[in-house]
Amino acid sequence: MTLDITQNLSTHAFLSGLSPAQIACLTAIAGPVIFEENDLVLIDGQRSSALYLLLTGSVAVELRTPAYVVCVEALGPGQAFGWSALLEHQDTVFQVRAREQTTAIRLDGARLKALCRSDPALGVEILQRTLAVVAGRVKATEIRFAEMCGIRV
Repeated sequence: MTLDITQNLSTHAFLSGLSPAQIACLTAIAGPVIFEENDLVLIDGQRSSALYLLLTGSVAVELRTPAYVVCVEALGPGQAFGWSALLEHQDTVFQVRAREQTTAIRLDGARLKALCRSDPALGVEILQRTLAVVAGRVKATEIRFAEMCGIRV
C-alpha cells in the first residue's frame, strides 16, 4: 500500500495541532495497515501492541462473552483505538473487528511509550488525547449498557 504517512498523520483528527517535529517523530514509528471485512484487529484479553488511527472504512468495538457479542461502538475515519498499548501490563477489554475493508496507520505501542517518555510535551499531548478516547469508550459503554437494561438514553 502506498500512503503518505506524514500527510495522513498531520491531518488525522487524533493528532490535530501537533507540530511538524512531533509528527516527524510519530512518522518514524508508524506504518500503514489494511484490514478486510470481519478481520479481528484486537482480541479481548490480549495485550494491544499498537495504537491505530483510522483513515478509511470502519471497525466495531465489541464486548464478547461465550454466548454473544455486543457492539459497543462503531468507529470510522479520524478516530483511534488500541489505547491500551500505551499502558504497562494491560490487557484489552474489548475486541475490535473490521466492519468493511479499512485502512489505518499503526503506531507501535512500545516505541510510542518511549517517545512519550523522552519528549514530555509530546507525551502530554498523546496522553490527553488518549484520555479523550478512553472517556468516549466509557460513555459509549454506559449508553449501550443502559439500552440493554431498557433505559432510554
